[in-house]
Amino acid sequence: MIQIIGGSGFVGSFLINDLKDFDVQNLDKNPSPFFNNLSNLGNILDKKKLNFDKNVSFVVHLAAEHRDDVLPKSLYYDVNVNGTRNVLEAMDSAGIKNLIFTSSVAVYGLNKSNPDENHILDPFNHYGKSKSQAESIIREWYKNDPQNKSITIIRPTVIFGERNRGNVYNLFKQISSGRFIMIGNGENSKSMAYVRNITSFIKNRIEKKEIGYNVYNYADKPDYSMQSLTKIIEKKVKIKLANLKIPYSLGLLAGYFFDILSILTKKKYSVSSVRIKKFCATTQFNSDKCHSLFEAPFTLEEGINKTLNYEFLNKKQDKIEFYSE
Repeated sequence: MIQIIGGSGFVGSFLINDLKDFDVQNLDKNPSPFFNNLSNLGNILDKKKLNFDKNVSFVVHLAAEHRDDVLPKSLYYDVNVNGTRNVLEAMDSAGIKNLIFTSSVAVYGLNKSNPDENHILDPFNHYGKSKSQAESIIREWYKNDPQNKSITIIRPTVIFGERNRGNVYNLFKQISSGRFIMIGNGENSKSMAYVRNITSFIKNRIEKKEIGYNVYNYADKPDYSMQSLTKIIEKKVKIKLANLKIPYSLGLLAGYFFDILSILTKKKYSVSSVRIKKFCATTQFNSDKCHSLFEAPFTLEEGINKTLNYEFLNKKQDKIEFYSE
């Protein structure tokens, strides 16, 4: 049996669908929109809800606080660090030795030069810092029984795809609407990951079950610059954007303005200084290690086109069918 933690969300729903030939259980604080018959409500901060079935052989830990506007900031550490510690304690109680943990390339920080898995960790925000701390806890847990444990830590870059409503969706939406204006020169490269590829990689790791402590970056290649990505979307949705660019300094100033406004109004806005920094940063990551042993089922451009078809062009032509329980 495979126990998924946090499987009711975007990535988890695709993963459960990919694992339809396995015995799967999902634990999440929210109901699953597709797989409630396989799901139980629970929070990883509540140890009483973390009593795993003795038949569980693998835990896939997806649950996290990951948005860049989470308040209070302590939630990142409560969920991502303490919640992970609770999961490991529950695994010990049930005698479970096999774990897949989704971390993040945020542990490397911004504007690094194509870091691989051996690169120094230098997170710049609370999300990255909390994920780095969670990895440390898992590494210590592994050392207690290294001969029998299978640990896979996956550090994905930004994940996009059908039904996601994150930053990539907002970017695609703005470009597709024709109202997009580039901030900065647009030459910064962006590594991206299509959701159906990363869930296929997780399934691959479950099937292989490598004993030991294994870390993988995940990004689909090639990396596009913001300018190139914009052109791909323009071509797909058949629009032509105005060739206007806002200087980075001016865009960042606008982000700070919305930060202050958010504090004063107690509202969240789509613009913030963190999002401007992330948008204009080079976020390019080496994923040779994972692709040396795994062939993604979709190219990056196919993932972009499928997402655009589903969200903005014609849903009927690219409908997602999840299996019925």
